Amino acid sequence: MRRAEPETRGEILTAAARRFAATGYRGTSLQDIATEVGCSKATVLYHFANKEALLTELMAPAIAVLQALDARLTGLTGGAAQRAAAEGFVDLAVRFRREIALLRSEFPELLRQPAFAHVQRISERLLDALAGNSDRPAARIAALVLLAGISEGCAEFVDVPDEELRPALLALTRRALEPVPDPNHD
Repeated sequence: MRRAEPETRGEILTAAARRFAATGYRGTSLQDIATEVGCSKATVLYHFANKEALLTELMAPAIAVLQALDARLTGLTGGAAQRAAAEGFVDLAVRFRREIALLRSEFPELLRQPAFAHVQRISERLLDALAGNSDRPAARIAALVLLAGISEGCAEFVDVPDEELRPALLALTRRALEPVPDPNHD
């Protein structure tokens, strides 16, 4: 039985998250979301300008934490940047692993959308920090593999408690990244 109106924007967001998880962002239409909520597509469009606006709102809390991490990394170099980036990204990935799981197969494509262009730039700075601001291929490869692996691991192990997942990921980062000397600490 169809209802005339969803009770809240949150109900539409919850339905969108479920649909994105089940069929992907590209595979989900606004009509699919409306049907799941039990309202019209026009009602969804009343609350959200388009599907990208829905996704933007779903991802806003994670993006805000990513932006805060980016701000913390500003001015850090070497090992200090590397440690802060590793800890900050692990914390972000553990906290928002359900959002990562929602979009993991489509993440590279989504980053190319205008609404997420700033996320791509922050991701590049995060990669630089994880590599200890090194141009050495080995350091950059390790950083890239860690970013992808942490994201994938968090998306895959959504049911592992935070207090188990976080230390495991931090231990992995310590083993995978070559320590970079801090220029201010000899």
